[in-house]
Amino acid sequence: MSSDTKLREQMCVLAKSLFDRGLTGGSTGNISARTLDGGLLVSPTGSSFGRLDPARLSLFDARGHHIGGDMPTKEMPLHSAFYETRSSAGAVVHLHSAHSVALSLLEDQDPDNFLPLLTPYAIMKLGKVALLPLFLPGDAAMGDAVRGLAGKRSAVMLAHHGPVVAGKDVEAACNAIEELEDTARLALLTHGMARRQLNAAQIKDIVTKFDVEWES
Repeated sequence: MSSDTKLREQMCVLAKSLFDRGLTGGSTGNISARTLDGGLLVSPTGSSFGRLDPARLSLFDARGHHIGGDMPTKEMPLHSAFYETRSSAGAVVHLHSAHSVALSLLEDQDPDNFLPLLTPYAIMKLGKVALLPLFLPGDAAMGDAVRGLAGKRSAVMLAHHGPVVAGKDVEAACNAIEELEDTARLALLTHGMARRQLNAAQIKDIVTKFDVEWES
């Protein structure tokens, strides 16, 4: 089995797992991954994570030309922006996960660090998650907003819309976006309570031990 075939199948298996567990529904969400030759495989426009066909994934060459498969997701500007600004990005995942979207609807969210500091794992897998404003679906301005972060964030939350996460490979990106959704769920479960968050010393230990991108 070629590396391209393996990657196609892995993308579809992981996408279906996210769909089956209710992390994105209907024809929402999109996923992309770098191929060995520097191209991209991308989920097609209007496709469902529960029914992706490995043979129909959109294929781009290393110059960004669409050379095979169905037409790509309309959220390509998001994916392209992460690949352009983060050399470590090997995959990008975007979901419409309910808890993270719900958290983005609450007032007084920190645009610099959307997730409350509740567990070490969100810090380890995501670093700080930037909260971006509302954009219309498919708006190229979403990509511009990601580029404006200058590659300093691996994850963003689109308000009223959903999270987008870049990872070193497709498995890492999927694991990280699941951590984002889990943390958002914890935040909602404890919202309004006298909860204990990680303190500055604990955060520093996590960032240092696990070499996390964490700008002050």
